[in-house]
Amino acid sequence: MAVIQHTENDVSLLARLMRAEAEGDGLLGMQLVGNVGVNRVRGNCLDFRDVRNIRQMVFQSPGGFEATQKGYFYQAAREQDKRLARKVLNGARFHPASNALWFFQPPASCPAQWYNQWNSGRYKAHCFYQPTESACPEVY
Repeated sequence: MAVIQHTENDVSLLARLMRAEAEGDGLLGMQLVGNVGVNRVRGNCLDFRDVRNIRQMVFQSPGGFEATQKGYFYQAAREQDKRLARKVLNGARFHPASNALWFFQPPASCPAQWYNQWNSGRYKAHCFYQPTESACPEVY
């Protein structure tokens, strides 16, 4: 059962975002990005108040994803990527992005905090950051 409402267009949009942001980190890396996206829609907290659907999340400005500014994002979603997107839309969560709302690719090690949010771990090139449960209970 889906954890957020979505259409097939939303599945494709999320799949394109996951690939554009993290294809270099493999299938799990792409699913981690998907977790962050789903958490932003579910959370309705902090920087993501009133982000209520996939389209709003993907194109949020300011605070959205850099990938939407690059041509690679605008290529058609592949079936493999849509399967990964459906998994996270149906509630699959992967550490360290289970409760994360942010990620970035630092030039070195992950800072313990990033914009006052705590590091929940690293996977390959990306560091993930999660809010406290009291600040954003819907992602827990």
